[in-house]
Amino acid sequence: QVQLVESGGGLVQAGGSLRLSCAASGSIVTINVMGWYRQAPGKQREMVAGITNGGATNYADSVKGRVTISRDNAKNTVNLQMNSLKPEDTAVYYCTADATYFFGRSDFWGQGAQLTVSS
Repeated sequence: QVQLVESGGGLVQAGGSLRLSCAASGSIVTINVMGWYRQAPGKQREMVAGITNGGATNYADSVKGRVTISRDNAKNTVNLQMNSLKPEDTAVYYCTADATYFFGRSDFWGQGAQLTVSS
């Protein structure tokens, strides 16, 4: 199995910045794609950003230009740098990994990190 642990959530004022981090551990062979999703109260979970092990990235339209995703393949970590935060960015942010591990390949999720942006 693969475990994902997020860190870096918190309370930020609108216009501020915050960096979310996620570390993967366990019986990892390779992590193909790492990414971030978020879920705001009363809304469906949505993709924020993703990055392949080759470095290709994609972003949700709502965060383009404000968010940068990066990863360290050697450390199995992924970061999400968020700038110019808006109250509508308030959500629980989940790290996700499409990982190949000793017994197969699956999608794994972290437990989530709360980000609250105050106006």
